[in-house]
Amino acid sequence: MKVLAINGSPRKDGNTASMLRMALAEIEAAGIETELVQLHGKDIRGCIACMKCWENKDGHCAIKKDMLNEILDKMVAADGMLLGSPTYFANVSTNIKSIIDRAGMTALANGGLLARKVGAGVVAVRRGGAIAVFDAMNHFFLINQMVVPGSSYWNLGRGLAPGEVESDEEGVLTMQNLGKNMAWVLQKLNA
Repeated sequence: MKVLAINGSPRKDGNTASMLRMALAEIEAAGIETELVQLHGKDIRGCIACMKCWENKDGHCAIKKDMLNEILDKMVAADGMLLGSPTYFANVSTNIKSIIDRAGMTALANGGLLARKVGAGVVAVRRGGAIAVFDAMNHFFLINQMVVPGSSYWNLGRGLAPGEVESDEEGVLTMQNLGKNMAWVLQKLNA
């Protein structure tokens, strides 16, 4: 089994990456392989509504000038995924939004490429707006017929400066519980 984590923050190794690593540590402790992809410095275009994914049905987006199809291949190969985003004006980062739109549309156009995988969103927030970010990622998982594990609180951690989320005790516990719950669900589904 494998879990793919995608850090949608433009900051490499910032708070979003820290939170993803907290959850991944618990998943790895359960014997599940993990991979962290960081989108720092990457520019993933938004969906252009060309609808070619519905015509081509080749499991890829028609836009080939960025790494979306590489990420989509990793998503399809994984048993579970974590999407991580900072909170930008009470919404997901632009790269996570591009993944939601393009990978989501391509998956739906190709017969549900992500169906029955396990998915969870992870949100880094300074103060407010995190629930809208969490909600946007959950909509992606649910429309793609994915299984969404819960945790002991909403999957968010508070902090501004890089590493600050590591001082958010409840956020750390939430990520640890999320990782444990995700591993448990994966093990049950793959028993």
